[in-house]
Amino acid sequence: MARPRRRSVDSSSSSSSSSDSDSGHKPKKDKKDRRSGHAGFPTPAHHQSGHTPVPQFPVPLGAHSTQHQTTFMATEADRQQQFPIGGQHRDSDHPPPYGAPAPPPSGYRLPLTTSSAFPPSEQVGRPPCVDADGRSPVFIGSAIFPNSVHPCKIAPNLSPPCRVPYGGGEHEHNGRYDLLPFTPENMEWVATSYGRIPAGRRPVEGGYEEHGAKLYHALAEVNGVYVPGKTGEHLGGCNVAYGGGEHVIQENYAILCWK
Repeated sequence: MARPRRRSVDSSSSSSSSSDSDSGHKPKKDKKDRRSGHAGFPTPAHHQSGHTPVPQFPVPLGAHSTQHQTTFMATEADRQQQFPIGGQHRDSDHPPPYGAPAPPPSGYRLPLTTSSAFPPSEQVGRPPCVDADGRSPVFIGSAIFPNSVHPCKIAPNLSPPCRVPYGGGEHEHNGRYDLLPFTPENMEWVATSYGRIPAGRRPVEGGYEEHGAKLYHALAEVNGVYVPGKTGEHLGGCNVAYGGGEHVIQENYAILCWK
């Protein structure tokens, strides 16, 4: 696959005021890449009445559905890009059973907290990624904040396991987060670039910014390791947390879509 264009993001590229992000991360920026920002995470300590309540991502007993509209479309080169990792399938592989109800936009999730025990493998399913050691599982999920929900990576071998790309660093999220089991029967990674939603595809909804913009699950390669993260049309690429830093990938990454 083509080597992705990448840069690290410092804290000035985010509009957040989260106290957890004041760690002084100021990595060098690649001059070839244009700037892209995202709304920041509201700090739980600043939660006041009237803020957006904690969203209830659906679990098997509480499904709902909404409509999704797209504005940017992927190019033919994007659609031809392949990601040789576990969990990437063609549309013809494992089609959903005939007559099966469509899953909700954000899928069926396992609600977790920092203090909760990690679910058994029968519940979380096959991990879509592994860490740099080649064996530690990495899952996809969403971190819950008072005014926003952000796609994240979940690595059970880390403490805390939920990590979010934010403010130039790998934000260690404490509190509520939801794990999304990857089901290749009805999900697949689809190549894209520059925040585009591939033509004719419905991405799995992973959350939203404080200002309301939708966020989706992304997958990008960093130093030979595939890392889950977040993407959105307003981001112009995808953001992933890896090695203690936040990395912005603008080209040749993948977005999680429904088949």
